[in-house]
Amino acid sequence: MTRLPGRIVIAPDVSGGRPHFKGTRIPVYVVLEMLTNEESWEDIHHAYPDLRRKDLADALDFARELAAVPRQSLTLATT
Repeated sequence: MTRLPGRIVIAPDVSGGRPHFKGTRIPVYVVLEMLTNEESWEDIHHAYPDLRRKDLADALDFARELAAVPRQSLTLATT
């Protein structure tokens, strides 16, 4: 991944360094979880009014790009 999509940024001092939406403290993973749980745009927007509809597509693009990274490039936690 050479560039983060849309308003997704990573800053060490926000959201514990996790990807979030610029100008907010909303982590991308929270939106992805809501989408996984089949929550509607209205529900997500009600919970996070600072989000834009395009942010949802950007979160999915981010997840798709991350999933396409070769395993050798990732540091995976072992349990």
